[in-house]
Amino acid sequence: MKSNKIRLGEQCVVTSSKRFHLSERITQGVPFYCSKEIIKKFNGEDVTECDYISEDLYKKVSNEFGVPKENDLLITTRGTIGIPYLYKRTDRFYFADGNLTWIKDFDSNLYSKFLYYWFQSYEGRKKFEALAKGTAQKAVPISGIKTLEIELPSLKDQKRIVDILSAYDDLIENNQKQIKLLEEAAQRLYKEWFVDLRFPGHENTKIVDGVPEGWNEKTLSQVANVIMGQSPKSEFYNSEKKGLPFHQGVGSYGVRFVMDDIYSTSYTRIAEPNSILFSVRAPVGRLNITKNKVVIGRGLAAINQADGCQSYLYYLLKNKFFKDNIVGNGSIFASVSKDELLNQKFLIPERNLMMQFEKIVSQMDKQIENLDSKNKKLIEARDRLLPKLMSGEVEV
Repeated sequence: MKSNKIRLGEQCVVTSSKRFHLSERITQGVPFYCSKEIIKKFNGEDVTECDYISEDLYKKVSNEFGVPKENDLLITTRGTIGIPYLYKRTDRFYFADGNLTWIKDFDSNLYSKFLYYWFQSYEGRKKFEALAKGTAQKAVPISGIKTLEIELPSLKDQKRIVDILSAYDDLIENNQKQIKLLEEAAQRLYKEWFVDLRFPGHENTKIVDGVPEGWNEKTLSQVANVIMGQSPKSEFYNSEKKGLPFHQGVGSYGVRFVMDDIYSTSYTRIAEPNSILFSVRAPVGRLNITKNKVVIGRGLAAINQADGCQSYLYYLLKNKFFKDNIVGNGSIFASVSKDELLNQKFLIPERNLMMQFEKIVSQMDKQIENLDSKNKKLIEARDRLLPKLMSGEVEV
C-alpha cells in the first residue's frame, strides 16, 4: 500500500471553540461538553449529565464562529488525552476550549473517518502522547497537533480501511442499542411494579399509606450481603494479568460491566462473579457488575441479594441511586460509610412477587450479558486488525 507523509495542519484546520465564561453555563439548553462527555460518547455511553448554554448563545456562536458539523473530529487534549470523536448528523452540542480540539475543513486527500481510526492506532496514540506537556495534568497544544506527521494512503485506500473497520463499529453500535433497549425495558417494568404499584394482582391487594399488604421497609443489610472493599498495597498491582482483576473505583467501570485492566496478586476483599459493584466515594452510587471474580479496593462495595434475586437488587439500587451522589430522598453524599450503606432503607415486596420479577428480568439481563460479550470480541478483533490495516500488513 503506497502512502505519502503529510503534516496534519497542512491538510485540515486544527482549532478550538469560542471561550465561554463559567457564568454562561446553565442547567438546560444546548449541551456543553468537556472531555468526560466526549469519552462517554466514544465508549457508546449516553451523556445524562452535563452543562448547557442557552439556545441564543449557541445560535450566535454558530453564526459568528461556526459549530461542528457531521464528520468533523473532536479529540480530547487535557487529562485523558487522545480520545477521538466523529461528530454525527444527529449531534447538537458545543464544547469547552482547552479540553477538546476541533479538526475540520479536510483537504480532499484526507478522509476524516480515516483520521479518526488513525488516532486510535498504536502509531497515532504514541505520536499524540508525545505532544503532551505538563506532569500533574497532561495537555496537548493545538500547535503540536498541527505538526503531526502521518503516513497517508491514497484516498481510495483510506476509504477501504474505514469501510472494514466501521463494519465492526456498526455491529458494536447495534449491540449497544439492543443493550440500552433491554435495560430500559427492565427499568420500566421495575417502575411499573414497585414504584407505580401496578404489579400483578394489585387490584386485589390492600394498600395502606402507599404500602401494599405484605410489603415491608427493610435496610440493605436485611436483604443483601455487602462486602466493603480494601485496597492491597500498590506493589501487588500489575497489568500482566497476574492474579485477579483489581477494581477500586468508577475509573474501570464500563457501560454495565467492569473492564479488567489492572490485576492484583494480593486478595484483600473479593467480589464474586455477578456481584453488583457500588461506588462508595464520589460519584457515590454508580453501579457496575462483575463477570468474573475480582479484588475490590476501598472505593467500592460488592453487593449480592440474599435470596439470589440479583437482577431485582440491581434495579432496586438503580432506582434509588438515580443520579450521581444523590439517593432517592434527595440526600447528597461525597462518600458513604459501611454503616450508612447498610442502613439505607427500601420498601421490599413479598417474596413471590420479587421472584416473579426476577424470572422475567434475569432473562433480559442474560441477553445484555451475551450482547456485551459479543461486543468485547468484536472490539478485540477490530483492534487486532487496526494496526495491520494502517501499516499495510493487510492489503485493502
